[in-house]
Formats: sequence, structure tokens, C-alpha cells
Amino acid sequence: MGRRPAADLLSAELRALAEQAARAAGELLRARFEAGGEQATGAKSTPTDLVSEADLAAERAIRDIITAARPDDAILGEEGGETQEGAGLRWIVDPLDGTVNFLFGVPQWCVSVAVHDDSGGLAGVVYDPIRDELFAGARDGGRPTMNGVAVRGSEQAELAPALIGTGFAYDAGVRDVQAQVVGRLLPRVRDVRRMGSAALDLAWTAAGRFDAYYERGVQIWDVAAGVLLCEQAGLSVNDLAADGALPGGVVVAPPGLLEELTAIVT
Repeated sequence: MGRRPAADLLSAELRALAEQAARAAGELLRARFEAGGEQATGAKSTPTDLVSEADLAAERAIRDIITAARPDDAILGEEGGETQEGAGLRWIVDPLDGTVNFLFGVPQWCVSVAVHDDSGGLAGVVYDPIRDELFAGARDGGRPTMNGVAVRGSEQAELAPALIGTGFAYDAGVRDVQAQVVGRLLPRVRDVRRMGSAALDLAWTAAGRFDAYYERGVQIWDVAAGVLLCEQAGLSVNDLAADGALPGGVVVAPPGLLEELTAIVT
């Protein structure tokens, strides 16, 4: 049996570290969620874009684990900004994607940890602590997995039977335009779901729970891990350019749906 290529070994090592970091943060968050009483400590882009001490504590846990193992890598976190800018590898972290759900007691939130090089995603993990579901993938690792079992995206080729995931921006003016987009889409598909966590939506799309997903206003930490999972699961990805009041975004779909769905939500 031949040796595994160095790139494969690195991807596997990085994926394992991402899993370790995501699980550590997830355990911390699950304990705080089950204890209840978590409060927002501030807001970011708008008064409805909340941050909590749980977000900050989870990001600290992730940073500590990654830094201990790979001190020379850069880390970009939603809450803590970027360290070691210009390093060869860049970790992209959303310590708690779905903060509003978390604060309202809605069990639909996750931890997202990805690592990129100059060519894009090397490894990515989305961890749902409530269901104890860990979605993981690597550029050179074949199909992504959910708790170690390989998953693949939908192969749906017709829009009418498709179940579509999406999300909405925090800004009220953007939401107004997004409502018009949903109004165009809804009569054309089986149904639309808005769950409240972009990273988890993407992981579910990679696992075939949604046929496709689109959203505008997402940030790199929202999608870095999930897009890698979807690509490895056989799905196609389109970037959505900013358009008037609408910020840029992403569309993920089976190849046979991508063009038609993109045209509707553009």
C-alpha cells in the first residue's frame, strides 16, 4: 500500500483539529444553553444582530485549541477579529452561528470551524451540539461525513419538488427586498425553510436535508465550512453579487437546479 500524499495527510490533520475545537466550543455552549438565562451583551450590525458572552467564551475556547496546536496560523473569528494576518493557513471561525436562536431558547444553532489556504477551503466542520451531529469534510477527503457516515447532496433536477433553505438579513430595508425575492420563489418550489443558522443550513444541504440553499448578507465565517461541505457533497456553488439594496451572497444547489434558482433569487 502506497503512502498517502502529503496534502491528504495535512487535510486530515486539520480536519481533526477543527473537530476538536468545534466539539470543545459546542460542549461549552450546550451547557450554557441548557442552564438558560443567557443574555445578549451587545449588538453588532443592527440592534437585532446580537452577541452574547456565550459567543465570546466559545471563540476563546476555539482559539486556545488552534493556537496551542498551530501557533503560526492566522485565525479570523466573528467576535475577535484576525490574528497572524498573512500566515499561510487561515482558520475562519463562527463560534455560535444562530445567536438569536440560542438566546431565545430555540435549539437551532451550531459551531463552524474552517481552515483555508490560498486556494480556498482545506477542511471544515459544522457541529450541532443539541443533536450531537458533526458534519466534517476536507478538500482531499472525498465525501463529507455526518458523525463519520458519508453524506451527499441532493440530485434533484426540477425546481417544483425542491425544498429550499434560506435566511434573511438583519437590516429592515434589506429584508423588505428579500421578501419580494421569496415571493417570486415560493410559488415555484415545494417550500422554503428559514431556520436561523446559515452554517447549519449549509451542512444540512450537504447532507441532502435541503435540496438547495441561498442567502444574501452572509459573512465568510457563516459559510466557510458549509460551502466546503457542499462542494465535497457534489453540489454547485454560485456567488451572488450585490445588487442595489441587496448585499452579496451565495447559492448552493445540485448542478441541474443551480442556473434556474440563481436566476430567480438574483
